[in-house]
Amino acid sequence: MRRHLANIYRLGVKELWSLARDPMMLILIVVSFTFMIYTAATAVPETLHHAPIAVVDDDASPLSARIVSAFYPPHFTPPVLVSPAEADAGMDAGRYTFSLNIPPDFQRDVLAGRRAEIQLNVDATRMSQAFTGSNYIQQIVNDEINEFVRRYRAASEPPVDLTVRMRFNPNLTQSWFGALMEIINNVTILSIILTGAALIREREHGTIEHLLVMPVTPSEIMVAKVWSMGLVVLAAAGLSLTFVVRGLLQVPVEGSVALFLAGAALHLYATTSMGIFLATLARSMPQFGMLLVLVLLPLQMLSGGTTPRESMPRFVQDIMLAAPTTHFVELGQAILFRGAGLDVAWKSFLALALIGGILFAFSLARFRKTLSQMA
Repeated sequence: MRRHLANIYRLGVKELWSLARDPMMLILIVVSFTFMIYTAATAVPETLHHAPIAVVDDDASPLSARIVSAFYPPHFTPPVLVSPAEADAGMDAGRYTFSLNIPPDFQRDVLAGRRAEIQLNVDATRMSQAFTGSNYIQQIVNDEINEFVRRYRAASEPPVDLTVRMRFNPNLTQSWFGALMEIINNVTILSIILTGAALIREREHGTIEHLLVMPVTPSEIMVAKVWSMGLVVLAAAGLSLTFVVRGLLQVPVEGSVALFLAGAALHLYATTSMGIFLATLARSMPQFGMLLVLVLLPLQMLSGGTTPRESMPRFVQDIMLAAPTTHFVELGQAILFRGAGLDVAWKSFLALALIGGILFAFSLARFRKTLSQMA
């Protein structure tokens, strides 16, 4: 046992030195856990942000002025007062996402209790802003009209008052979600790439033949790759959580970072084994890259990190229970977002351990078969 452990340790150190001499892989690790984390948190906001809006104010009343003044940054740019022709031309040219048309005598009709209409034109080609922005505008207009009307005639209070409480992200800040989910995704991506590339690199350089004549077993070679590449990704994730997420982005982490890293270690046990399995199927790095596209896209898109799993078809939910990313996303969101402990996340830990063991055994069998064909 001592000899096996010594072999695994020395082979793992060899993998770390090989990685240190590969500048492209080092750049990939650094960029993935710094620049990509920052970009995911800040560059592509999912909420409404600085949406351009034009207003055609044909009423020119205190009520219409009140509605116009209700649109302000950061959700909207300052409204631009235009004529109907200018509003149409601006939307055709893509200068405005929204155009609000307030008709003449609007305030008079509202105060008289007559039916009053406001036209809202939306550029639906801007999907990220169109749906959210139209709801924002309807709510803003209704709130301003209701408050204006109450100053002229008493309004009955509704029998039920709905109080909304935003838990875990009170201000609905998108950067909180984007930064933490990017770390979860990058742990999966980098672990598969590093282990697979390490095996293919040895095969292309001919060093795998040297290992075959040494007194080491395939299991020792594979375990060495798993622990060494997993350790690199785990360290990068921990540093990114500390210095990029908590430090630079000022994103609060509710739960225990140590517990999350423990769950990440189990996840890496599964994904590094998966990377070795894919490397045994590919003959070169380009082929390995094509396999990654086929594997990573379903793992990320169907794991529940982008879209809640409850909104997916039932058979997709059942199939994805066999994927380690499903349980890692569930574990990561519970710990990092909601501050859950082991008493809540233990099912995800158990699932990752079982899936990791199965993937490791399956990959080891394939790895042994590949080595026997090369011998």
